[in-house]
Amino acid sequence: MTEQQFFKRYRMEIRLDETPVASAVLPEGYIWREWNESDIERHALTKYRSFRDELDAEVFSCLGEYYGCLRLMSDIASQETFLGPATWLVCRVGQGELPQDCGTIQGIGVADQSGSIQNIGVVPEHRALGLGRALVMKSLEGFLSARVKRVVLEVTASNVTAVELYRSLGFRITRTMYRVAPIEESAL
Repeated sequence: MTEQQFFKRYRMEIRLDETPVASAVLPEGYIWREWNESDIERHALTKYRSFRDELDAEVFSCLGEYYGCLRLMSDIASQETFLGPATWLVCRVGQGELPQDCGTIQGIGVADQSGSIQNIGVVPEHRALGLGRALVMKSLEGFLSARVKRVVLEVTASNVTAVELYRSLGFRITRTMYRVAPIEESAL
């Protein structure tokens, strides 16, 4: 019998009709890349690089492998309610260097003027620079342009940095859930 572990997760929500959204600003040397269907692999690789060594790769096994991220990204982008204006890449641009993808976020519409943020990821070597905050704010701007009034996301409760970031932007916890994931035999 496979052993299981439970991961506490929060569903968090922001009401865009009640909370002002500031403009997203990136640090110097970083640029926005708006959604383009030809960038699915770039989003998937950035997502993989962001999550492969993180707890969420245990909670969602697809995040621990590149092809899992590619399938997930393709599934998100193929949804009828996928929102390009809420989906972004952040790229680092250096003098004489090719842009390096280092952050990703995707948005989908849900129903009733509601939306959902999917998989906010910043690769480790670009963390603590405000990119996660900028990605969420840019995505919220996209939701606003699509006339979405309420946006939800889910986060693993032990990711305290992310939970505090979302709270600081106006999100509030609306539900606590537990996700079941198998414990790998090598971990026993």
